[in-house]
Amino acid sequence: MKKLIIRTIRVIILFIVISCNRTSPYEHTEDFDVPLLKKNHLMNSSGDFEALVKLNGEYFKKAGKLGYEGGKGLCFLNVANANSTEGNYKRAQSLLNKAGEHLKKGGNNFHRAKFYDGYADYYSHLKQYDKAIAYSDSTLSSLKKTPESNLKKELLPRVYINRGTYFAWKGWFGTSLKCFRKGNNLENSAYSNCMVAQYYLYTQKLDSAGVYALRAGEMMNNPSTTDIEKQWVYYTIGYYYNQINQYDKAEKMLNKVLEMSAKTRSVYSFHIKEVYNALADVYKKKNDKEKAYFYLKKYLEEDSRLNEARFSAINKTTDDFILESKKEHGKRENELWTIVILSIIILAVSGVLIWKNIKHLQRKKISLKTETETLKSQVHEKKLQEVIELARNNDSSFLMKFKELYPGFISRLLAINPDFENSELAFCALLKLHFTSKEIADYTFVQHKSIQQKKYRLRKKLQLEGDQDIYEFLDKLGKLTDEQN
Repeated sequence: MKKLIIRTIRVIILFIVISCNRTSPYEHTEDFDVPLLKKNHLMNSSGDFEALVKLNGEYFKKAGKLGYEGGKGLCFLNVANANSTEGNYKRAQSLLNKAGEHLKKGGNNFHRAKFYDGYADYYSHLKQYDKAIAYSDSTLSSLKKTPESNLKKELLPRVYINRGTYFAWKGWFGTSLKCFRKGNNLENSAYSNCMVAQYYLYTQKLDSAGVYALRAGEMMNNPSTTDIEKQWVYYTIGYYYNQINQYDKAEKMLNKVLEMSAKTRSVYSFHIKEVYNALADVYKKKNDKEKAYFYLKKYLEEDSRLNEARFSAINKTTDDFILESKKEHGKRENELWTIVILSIIILAVSGVLIWKNIKHLQRKKISLKTETETLKSQVHEKKLQEVIELARNNDSSFLMKFKELYPGFISRLLAINPDFENSELAFCALLKLHFTSKEIADYTFVQHKSIQQKKYRLRKKLQLEGDQDIYEFLDKLGKLTDEQN
């Protein structure tokens, strides 16, 4: 009995010693996580991705000396997010996986939340919104288990705002609005108000959009508002003014975005092409064909670039960063020279390609008028293919995107019969795109017979004669609206 008591006491003492020596998963929050994330945010906001990668390389070494696995994971995650923002998705996924290997080992729920949020953002760029929402759910779950801190307070509203975007693209507008409002209530910044305004612009509620857009503009001078966020605000206000036909104000706001884009060096920002597209639309409405053509061309160039120039700097510094992580595992230094030489070759080739492209564009100025029509046709064809793909996927945003492509078509239908329901307008849109009855039945998961019945009811509402072809009628209606535009 005495020996049993002694053994029990020894076990208890050993347990106490182990518990005392065990470090908290949040031990390095203040001396590592906070300064790293603050500096990383500033560099990300300035568009200086090369410096961002170098910063995380330095902190990766520091984490190695501290034996801080979570710190290494944060470094991988920050570089992954930069690559994801810039559209370098293959590399982003590789870095996210490496981040997960380190972040999942510890019990730091804030790290897990950041990791899941990074993956949610990654899948949103790929337009895989179901996966983005699933990872966003995991983000919220991890944040609930995280102790209260400034890092948690800063991340939570952005998570809700991002969720609002994912749900909007899925067509779940009620849930989307709740998330945007929740994020805005938690943060109430120029950026959060701007994102609520974008929701209302997306759903064509211009009065509400104006309230939030102008409120974001008033709050924009707050010192905490970064230049990247200011660009979003200017873009949103410019887009709003364009929608309410105040073209001079729209032009001024959108040009401010381009000025700030040059300042922050984020000329390859994933949203800048939309600024070009909006300016092209403004100048088209102002009947300035030369500027409309110029920005339409800029939009197409931004949309179709091959990414060599865009990725060259970030690829080089990211490779250096990965090399440093390999050194932690005893890899040789000669890989660095291979990467440097390859990067120089890529930069040289990219420079030659860019120079040739500039010369090519100079020669093309001779045939400006002809190219304008070609470019318009390309834009229309690209948007048409996107709308057709939405129709095939039975996507809830199909009708809204169709209206953007053929703005006068729906209004002409409603002029013929104001009692058309949204489902009937969508059906007309499908017929306008020349989908057969069988295709419509397959895509909307209804019987072929039901489609024929819908056609019959539609003919009555359109007051078509018995021998009049419905496809020809809708084609003529579309051509009338095209001529007016």
